[in-house]
Amino acid sequence: MIILQSVQEMQQWSHEQTSTGKTVGLVPTMGALHAGHQFLIQRSVEENDFTVVSIFVNPTQFTKDADFETYPRTFDADMQIARSVHADVVFAPNASDMYPYGFSTMIEPGSTSHTLEGIFRSGHFRGVVTVVAKLFNAVMPTRAYFGQKDFQQFAVINQLVRDLNFSVQLVGVETVRDDNGLALSSRNA
Repeated sequence: MIILQSVQEMQQWSHEQTSTGKTVGLVPTMGALHAGHQFLIQRSVEENDFTVVSIFVNPTQFTKDADFETYPRTFDADMQIARSVHADVVFAPNASDMYPYGFSTMIEPGSTSHTLEGIFRSGHFRGVVTVVAKLFNAVMPTRAYFGQKDFQQFAVINQLVRDLNFSVQLVGVETVRDDNGLALSSRNA
């Protein structure tokens, strides 16, 4: 398993794979990996020649600075999990690479973001679709895997892909639950 940190390195690696007809699966995460992420990675490994797991705590999708600061960051443990389920690449960019000095272009999410969680988290989905678009441009995946736990997020990203003609197949994967029925989540750990 290799770790790539710059967008340029990621694009170069992905281009080398896809130019020979290989498929690349992407599992976008903010880290703090758990069994739900493992399931997504395993699905990608089964369905693609290569699997990339992105680990990036995206500052633009947090509505409160304190929430961003306290989000769990467990990079070493994440590496062990990614390695254990045979991910090929971990893409772990720095915030300054994803959002360089002077960055000012954001994607405005579609109508699917205006209800449910979108009502209570102003700007959240704007940050989500922006970073997902940036990840798609960096990784250039054949398929991208998202848990259905975040149903509205999946719908918003599906609209992004459709509206902006991204050439990626979205794969919604069933929710993995704890023994008590609670959906596994990095925040619930």
